[in-house]
Amino acid sequence: MVFRIVPPGLYAGRSHVLVERAYLVSRRAWMSVVSGFFEPLFFLLSLGFGFGQLVATVQGPGGPMDYAAFVAPALLAASAMNGAVFEATFNLFFKFKYAKVYDAVLATPMGPVDIAVGEATWCLIRGGLYSGGFLVVMLGFGLIDSPWALLALPVCLLVALAFAAVGMAAATFMRSWQDFDLVQLAVMPLFLFSTTFYPLSVYPAWLQAVVQWTPLYHAIELMRGLTTGHVGWSAFGHVAYFVVMAAIGVVVAARRLGKLLLT
Repeated sequence: MVFRIVPPGLYAGRSHVLVERAYLVSRRAWMSVVSGFFEPLFFLLSLGFGFGQLVATVQGPGGPMDYAAFVAPALLAASAMNGAVFEATFNLFFKFKYAKVYDAVLATPMGPVDIAVGEATWCLIRGGLYSGGFLVVMLGFGLIDSPWALLALPVCLLVALAFAAVGMAAATFMRSWQDFDLVQLAVMPLFLFSTTFYPLSVYPAWLQAVVQWTPLYHAIELMRGLTTGHVGWSAFGHVAYFVVMAAIGVVVAARRLGKLLLT
């Protein structure tokens, strides 16, 4: 095994260098970053305001509410998820498998934890950019009804961090580009069935129980509560869910990267 300045599993406190590198690379490919903002916007315009014309009201956190106001917070949560997951999986896999970026990183005073924290931070920034832009759109359309919405962006960052950490951990188990079909297989059902477009009550009881365990459901519940002003003690449970999810993801990603790169 090649000698490394930093032993496996240690953190040199220089993860910000990877964030700076990601920023410099993204400046040359800014269109690929910006394009991720438009997907939830198109869904909002086509379903929230288009299909929403056929729906009078839908049951929300505090009672019946306009369909566009129901869908918008869910798309906000989904934008945080998508921005983080695809950055964490596709880009990390390319850097690890083909560009060999992390081999070069580990030849410096940095360790696997630096890589995991640095990449998770950049995914958080990207997810935050999408979420912040979509919040501005929601405000412009009058879809925010409470000052609690000021906390929506920090919560989006937590959601993005949790999904990024799990995405990085998953990417370390992938062997080829064909494995990314599994990422889409996981993300698409989350997007469609986590009460994004209709309330939980439309599902049979057994499926409701399954949906309530999924991460995007917790994110959507948080966003709907904050944007409508119906915030209860359950919000702390949702936040704890993502804190645990992020911690597990970072630990698994760091250990897997250390095992794969240092052997």
